[in-house]
Amino acid sequence: MSIVGELMEVILYVQDMPAQVSFYRDQLGLQVRSPQNVADFSHEFWVEMETGACILALHAGGQRRFGVDAPKIVFRVADIQVVRKTLIERGVQLGEVRSAAPGVWVCDGADPEGNKFSIESHEQR
Repeated sequence: MSIVGELMEVILYVQDMPAQVSFYRDQLGLQVRSPQNVADFSHEFWVEMETGACILALHAGGQRRFGVDAPKIVFRVADIQVVRKTLIERGVQLGEVRSAAPGVWVCDGADPEGNKFSIESHEQR
């Protein structure tokens, strides 16, 4: 039985947001999910691209630091506190739950080789 839900997001840390948006949108043909109706992405810190099953999130501020700015995978969970407790009981080392945005709760961890992942839940409206 899976403790985490579907893969919901891959976060890619980028240095040049306009160039990255242009590449994924214009070269690969992905649709910009958010923000919509933006012509100049140079002041955007977070841009979401539609990929189908999950989102490719471009996150500004990457400095190409090995192991720090590497892509991070994010799993959707219904109840972040319950899942965090269960994973910790299974020996997974996780950070504290934090609010990434209003109604968005995130908890970070790493796999045995140091690859970063997060579990994330959204408040139901």
